[in-house]
Amino acid sequence: MKYYIIAGEASGDLHGSNLIKELHLLDAAADIRCWGGDKMEAAGSTLVMHYRQLAFMGFVEVIKNLRTIFKNLAFCKKDITENRPDVLILVDYPGFNLRIARWARQQGLKVVYYISPQVWAWKENRVKMMKQCIDKMLVILPFEKDYYQNKWNWAVEYVGHPLVQVVEEFKTIKNEKLRIKNGEAESLNEEGGMMNDELRIPNTPIPNTQSSIPNPQPPIIALLPGSRKQEILKKLPVMLEVSQRFPGYNFVVAKAPGLEESFYDALLKPFSNVSYVSDKTYELLLQSRAALVTSGTATLETALFNVPEVICYKGNAISYQIAKRLISIKYIGLVNLIMDREVVKELIQDDMNADKLSYELGLLLNDPAKQQQIAEDYAALRNMLGKGGNASARAAALVWEMVNRDGR
Repeated sequence: MKYYIIAGEASGDLHGSNLIKELHLLDAAADIRCWGGDKMEAAGSTLVMHYRQLAFMGFVEVIKNLRTIFKNLAFCKKDITENRPDVLILVDYPGFNLRIARWARQQGLKVVYYISPQVWAWKENRVKMMKQCIDKMLVILPFEKDYYQNKWNWAVEYVGHPLVQVVEEFKTIKNEKLRIKNGEAESLNEEGGMMNDELRIPNTPIPNTQSSIPNPQPPIIALLPGSRKQEILKKLPVMLEVSQRFPGYNFVVAKAPGLEESFYDALLKPFSNVSYVSDKTYELLLQSRAALVTSGTATLETALFNVPEVICYKGNAISYQIAKRLISIKYIGLVNLIMDREVVKELIQDDMNADKLSYELGLLLNDPAKQQQIAEDYAALRNMLGKGGNASARAAALVWEMVNRDGR
């Protein structure tokens, strides 16, 4: 069978890659073309367009790049037409993918949408068009199935959240490597420092006036400021200012794939207790005592690694004012949205400043009651998301079943 998959950002690349792996297990002759990233290509797909060429965030930024967006849409339609897949699989990225879905329906293509647009947050009127253009909707948040059924009379499939499986598999692999290295069944050190050689984090020890006592490796605070330059430039400088108020900690930035090191070097140079790692975000979270995380998938990944976090968002002022008037949800963080309450603190726009961020980080590091509550909430979250089983395998099975049932 021929599959065409479109993902437009780093999280879509991750989930798309695991879907591709599962499709290959079901269909040994699968011919897969994709828009995505390095992970999807490595999983066994022909990469047509990298998501780095597609990523525009915010209303103002989209308007500035309309010519490029329309050019990409035209090229995408041409490539799909020339390759004529048996099924088109759209992974999140609604601004682009819903336009492709509408066009694909007119071409008579089978359309699967994996990871629903957040229509429950804004632009609900899109659901009418989605029902007409999408043959099968696969959702990953537990409340979405009831939302579509009760409000729109649309039977969608809940497959579970793919990150649960991804994170658990990563932990298992790292635990096994650690056992082999140490020669004993020792669990991962959640306090940090055990795998610093692997991360290559600079050793900036806590100052110690008693020279006879060895200086310990400082605990780690993870900084996850996003994957696009424009959002990093808004958030990371505030996070870096906070690092100066916690000199006894190593602050480590998770570098976004594809961004040059010189970009980070210029930002981090004035800060002695800050470094960055490349392609090691999960390793970093395994060691971190706490994290400052931009909104998005990273907030959920951080929770699944049991790392206390503060959710940070600061965007273009005009884009933010527009979004505030259009979005109808109480929270921006996935953890809070899923739990339907504020499990982790959200600091948005003007509230994301060094004073408030420092205060909230101090609570995560020093308040045992706060730490205990977060641990209990994270456990409930994992239990809720894990009920769907292996989300990628289930999604692939539903795609395979649909294509084979309906035929070419």
